[in-house]
Amino acid sequence: MFEHKSVLLNEAIESLNIKEDGIYVDCTLGGGGHSKEILKCLTTGHLYSFDQDDHAIAAATSRLQEISDHFTIINSNFVNIKTRLYEHGVKQVDGVLYDLGVSSPQFDEESRGFSYRFDGPLDMRMNQHQSLSAYDVVNSYSYNDLVRILYKYGDEKFAKSIARHIEQERMKKPIQTTFELVEIVKQAIPARARRTGGHPAKRTFQAIRIEVNDELNVFEKSLNDALSMLKVGGRVSVITFQSLEDKIAKYTFNEITSMPEIPKNIAVIPDNMQPRFKKVTRKPITASEAELEENYRSHSAKLRVVERVREDE
Repeated sequence: MFEHKSVLLNEAIESLNIKEDGIYVDCTLGGGGHSKEILKCLTTGHLYSFDQDDHAIAAATSRLQEISDHFTIINSNFVNIKTRLYEHGVKQVDGVLYDLGVSSPQFDEESRGFSYRFDGPLDMRMNQHQSLSAYDVVNSYSYNDLVRILYKYGDEKFAKSIARHIEQERMKKPIQTTFELVEIVKQAIPARARRTGGHPAKRTFQAIRIEVNDELNVFEKSLNDALSMLKVGGRVSVITFQSLEDKIAKYTFNEITSMPEIPKNIAVIPDNMQPRFKKVTRKPITASEAELEENYRSHSAKLRVVERVREDE
């Protein structure tokens, strides 16, 4: 069973300000938690949900069917939000939700290879049909490329040592499992450093996962496409779980809501120079004390929301 507890569920749904006849997009279907709540709010409206995980799609479909048939599941990476919605005749939407990161079932299933807590094959593919996997990254990337992704996506200060140890070990035999990689990382990090800051392989696994799924580039492109499709009064809500994703959302929202430079001789700012979007959340919404106690995944969650207030020129 694909069971996943949605983080910031109520806050995310409320933030969309759902209209019963609106068109909404859940870019990260997962277990269907957010999609279910959106669907409950719709009468004549329609929900489009994206996912590329076969197990998630199968589980969520039956759950959504219990509510209504006003939904369409699109088996695709959300980087294709604009092209795939166009195929369904949808060019404007009332709301888009992103719940980024890896779902609990993906982390907890050993065969998916996402977690340093379970022994399994080095995989980490969100789309099980794509070719590039964690095995390929670990066993075929050059030393310099490994250092680059460990620094860039994991902020790993021992990146050079870890990359060197990976290089040495794979010369003996291919590195095939998550626990093999965990042991290599542990050997590469000084004992004193391993005693603080959580699991020593956490940053390495995050960096490789982001590289395998091209997560940051995918999110940035998709977010900009989603904003371009938003109707006036429509909202985009983004839940992030790590700083690199949050920075993309934060800087994108800052850019589209900021005032342009106004010439000094203009006393009144004309409408066509006003920002097209406004922030609904000045600061990110975080989990309540009750949710923090119930769900450990909520500790790092941040929800940012923006609303379109006028059309493009």
